[in-house]
Amino acid sequence: MIAHTSGLRNVPHEERPRERMMTYGAEALSHAELLAILLRTGTRNQSAVHVAGAILKQCGNLRNLMDMSMEELTAISGVGPAKALQLRAGIELGRRITKSRLGDVTTVRRPKDAADFIMEELRYLKKEHFVCMFLNTKNHIIARETLSVGTLNASLVHPREVFRAAIKYNSASIICAHNHPSGDPAPSPEDISLTGRLAEAGQLVGIELLDHLVIGDGRFVSLKELGHL
Repeated sequence: MIAHTSGLRNVPHEERPRERMMTYGAEALSHAELLAILLRTGTRNQSAVHVAGAILKQCGNLRNLMDMSMEELTAISGVGPAKALQLRAGIELGRRITKSRLGDVTTVRRPKDAADFIMEELRYLKKEHFVCMFLNTKNHIIARETLSVGTLNASLVHPREVFRAAIKYNSASIICAHNHPSGDPAPSPEDISLTGRLAEAGQLVGIELLDHLVIGDGRFVSLKELGHL
């Protein structure tokens, strides 16, 4: 244990992240200090703050950190699988808090309701993520699931996976959404074609596709509003 904390031996007690957080609150800490608290320990030669600084240097900014994989994190010196999992768990909690509604049920009455529900989760991602929101007969969102993570330019999904998940959640209807990493939500011909295939599959299994949203950076497009449903 001494070896892991040696990097902080020469740091004044009041300047250590945990002590600073207890004294001044989380708001007073830098990004690196907050990450250091999640990491808990450093290495024999580096404090947790130094490891956190290396992570921030590698990802460039906090938005990019949200999209870093386990493999990318563990490639950084001082970050093993356990620390990478701690960081991923912290990031996921942050995402869930961001989209939480203080316990309220989200009811979808218009495309913007669904877009607001999913926007902050998708708008900064560097790869296309295809997400489905599952609704009950009252148009309440009862679950959401990421069904595909694609490349920078394309997301691959099959109606089979979509409606297998819809049946699992006993959904009355679904709304699909995916992001465009470019930030431009204009639908591609592939987006329009996929919407048609999903709508046809939904008719066969009796679970209606209410909409397919394309999420950009703070903007969205509804394929239903464009007349493709």
